[in-house]
Amino acid sequence: MPAAWWRRLRAYLTPPPLADEPWRHALDACLLAQRLDSHRQRELRRLVSVFLARKRFHALAGAELSDEIRTLIAMQACLPVLKQGPGALKGWRDILVYPGEFKVKRSHHDDRTGVVTESDGVLIGEAWEHGPLVLSLADVQLDLAQPWDGFNVVIHEIAHKLDMLDGPPDGVPVLPPHIPRRQWIVAFQRAFDLLSNDVARGRDTLIDPYASESADEFFAVVSELHWSQPGVLRRADAAVADLLQAYYGVSPAG
Repeated sequence: MPAAWWRRLRAYLTPPPLADEPWRHALDACLLAQRLDSHRQRELRRLVSVFLARKRFHALAGAELSDEIRTLIAMQACLPVLKQGPGALKGWRDILVYPGEFKVKRSHHDDRTGVVTESDGVLIGEAWEHGPLVLSLADVQLDLAQPWDGFNVVIHEIAHKLDMLDGPPDGVPVLPPHIPRRQWIVAFQRAFDLLSNDVARGRDTLIDPYASESADEFFAVVSELHWSQPGVLRRADAAVADLLQAYYGVSPAG
């Protein structure tokens, strides 16, 4: 095996830790990571190094990506996999970053009539199965400035990526052995049904009504709450809060 090829492979598998200065700057800008205990900060630093070595960033439509913002995106993307490890980020490589909201074209096939309709949508984030992560830079920066407001676009889309590890998203990611799959399904389905009923009746809800769109969106939205407003999530549904804490670990939001 040629020596140069072996060095590249070794760097890919075990990249060097992120240097002290960029790590400190990123910690200063990301309160979610700043509040982790020292053990989880060390693990996060390792994961960020792996993420930056294996993923490719693409600035679109005039977006400007500095090394610091790449590191901050990587830092937030790695928070949800602190317990699962880098293997949970497999199956995709690219991060597409727009300056702000971006338009997408949707096609819907009606199985009953066979009619296909197309529509335009405006998004701040998107995750494709086996494809890229797509982000609005403006919203990434807003989440860094307001980490405790219940929203985080990077964590939301990484939750979708975790959900897609075993196929199309359904709100049930690959679970560790200590979380019974049936317990997860029952608790999340019950919480989703209650939210959907409240939204349909026009009631105010602690969980963003967008979570009632589908089971996979519910999982992504409550994942955001776990990391940024766990107290609100616990008031909304303690069973879901307990399961997410078992899956992700204790929230730095406390």
